[in-house]
Amino acid sequence: MTDKRYEGWRKMILGGGSNVLFTDDFPGLVLKNEVKGIEKIDENEDYVWVKAGAGEVWHSFVQQCIEQGWAGLENLSLIPGNVGASPMQNIGAYGVEIKDRFHELEAYNLETGEMETFDRKECEFGYRESVFKRRLKGKHSIMSVTYKLLKKPEFNTKYGAIEAELKSMGVTEPSIKAVSQAVINIRTSKLPDPKVLGNAGSFFKNPVVPEAVYRSLMEKHPGMPFYPAPEGGYKLAAGWLIEQCGWKGYRRGNCGVHARQALVLVNFGGATGKEVYDLSEDILTDVKEKYGVELEREVNILP
Repeated sequence: MTDKRYEGWRKMILGGGSNVLFTDDFPGLVLKNEVKGIEKIDENEDYVWVKAGAGEVWHSFVQQCIEQGWAGLENLSLIPGNVGASPMQNIGAYGVEIKDRFHELEAYNLETGEMETFDRKECEFGYRESVFKRRLKGKHSIMSVTYKLLKKPEFNTKYGAIEAELKSMGVTEPSIKAVSQAVINIRTSKLPDPKVLGNAGSFFKNPVVPEAVYRSLMEKHPGMPFYPAPEGGYKLAAGWLIEQCGWKGYRRGNCGVHARQALVLVNFGGATGKEVYDLSEDILTDVKEKYGVELEREVNILP
């Protein structure tokens, strides 16, 4: 931001706002990203490169790709937010993460006023992480993202209940459209519609623990769900840990924990950001005391 009027101001880029919790008024300049546009910029026999403006609604973008027959994002259907947040958060669901289909992004440097291009390595992707949430937090505004999508689908239906949902749908030969609809059905059955019940989706990350911690927990809790983590160690189900601590369906004033998914904190109407934050803090403390596992918030806390 080179405008002299805003030198020294704290700045924040807001996309769809679906992964943000304000605990107070923001003491600075808020910029709303409304960069639109979707275009195919290259293709070969196997792949198509698709560039999307950061202000495009993520689910609408996924559906447009599916209509064009471009595969790779169908497992990420119905995730709230905008395209620009997808690499920042390295969004993921049902065995797929954005880094799997990411090519590059363009970002505006808020300090120099210059456009910069970041490839996959430079984004430093991790589990719900990127360089934009850590080392470069608050320094850039993502303007567009380019994805490398598949012309020949490679279905990933083993994770979660996708196969069972496809079967209940009567699907014997999967398609990207069918997989997308299965994901939509599953997410709709588990997660509240934010238009009806205020929420920011999954509030907590699934923790990744070393093998020694995993084995110790499994001895005490043999039914505990887990997944081998790509980066090493084991990923535990944060929702299961929270539910076992008795928080699922809990209500405190006008906020609480969703009755069908313990990962989701909800605002029944009138709850302040500080009240939601305090509830999350109590949940973190309880899980730490009972399981020795430190959960981390997935939602960005401001200011």
